[in-house]
Amino acid sequence: MPIPVFALMLGVFCVGTAEVAISGLLPNVAADLAVSVPSAGLLVTGYALGVTVIGPAVTLLTTKVPRKALVLVLMAVFTAGNAAAVVAPDYGVLMAARVFTAMSHGTFVAVAFSLAAAISAPDKQGSAMAKIALGFNLANALGSPLGTFVGQRFGWRFTFVAIALVAGLTIVLIALFMRPPAQQRAATGRERLRQEVAALRSPVLAVAVVVTVLAQGAVFTTSTYLVPILQEVSGFAPASISVLLVVFGVGSVVGNFAGGKLADGDVGRAVLAVLAVLTAVCLVFWLCGPVPALAVAALFLFGASGFSIIPSLQAHIQRIAIAAPTLALSVNVSAFNLGNGFGAWLGGQVLDLGWGTGAVPLTSAAVCGLALLLAVASHWWRNRSSGGDRVAVESAV
Repeated sequence: MPIPVFALMLGVFCVGTAEVAISGLLPNVAADLAVSVPSAGLLVTGYALGVTVIGPAVTLLTTKVPRKALVLVLMAVFTAGNAAAVVAPDYGVLMAARVFTAMSHGTFVAVAFSLAAAISAPDKQGSAMAKIALGFNLANALGSPLGTFVGQRFGWRFTFVAIALVAGLTIVLIALFMRPPAQQRAATGRERLRQEVAALRSPVLAVAVVVTVLAQGAVFTTSTYLVPILQEVSGFAPASISVLLVVFGVGSVVGNFAGGKLADGDVGRAVLAVLAVLTAVCLVFWLCGPVPALAVAALFLFGASGFSIIPSLQAHIQRIAIAAPTLALSVNVSAFNLGNGFGAWLGGQVLDLGWGTGAVPLTSAAVCGLALLLAVASHWWRNRSSGGDRVAVESAV
């Protein structure tokens, strides 16, 4: 992996870890700051809302900043926010530090995807995006458990110390090795601002963002409740859950790169393929859940198909808003976060309605099926108009 792409992936690993690692430390944070565990849980919500609501605004306000300088500033803001969390004297300051940190998340991820694609060959852009998305895989499979281990052993503040140190390394690597492509340096000032705003007028882009929310929601509907599914439906003992989650994590890494390879070709067809596979796998998980051996295989496939959508959907946005992708990618990052929240809520609703844990994967299949139908309709419309939407975006600027 080229060092510039590795540096961007490492930055995504940092922001992904900062978002999820605190979930394993909520009791520690609550006890130290004298608040309830549900109140501590709002630190996760506050960060997610910061990414979803503030992220696109930050992207829009920074369109005039050269891309290399922007990622350096964003990572510096991220580092400062984590440093503030380390020394936070009370809950209010910690919440403010979390929201401040989240300001950099969406834009950094969007620019990282955009830069990785820009510095790669045209037929390798999907794979480049998969390498950036690998940062999220590693955040969930490695960053979160390590952050929880460090926090439980040395205190929750040391988790933020570790994140800040890795973020500092990211800054050094970007500063030393990142060389912005010529096309990124050329579009600056008012022209870039017009390009980014014009890209958001695309109706195909709006549909693509909705597809992202639904597809990611389908993944999180089931992934949020994997532990009760594996215990209550498949009958696994609690002691085996950690090993099963490793199976899921390995599948997610495999799927991430497979999705990137698919997106190197016809990205529109790649999106349809990964959504169709995810829908089918969710159905398989629903059917095979009661059989332990088959459930393990379905779990691997669910991890692979669930994470194959990230590079494909991001590459899709990159192609739709080809003249000005950064704001569109930032909006899509917010869409992924909305999908996370929507999926977790929907899975909870399935349980609250008394449908049973076994019905959760079936619900995921229904939601992903809806995303697939929207994607098929959008793909048909784009083909019928001979790529007119992309032309319209480019001509508008």
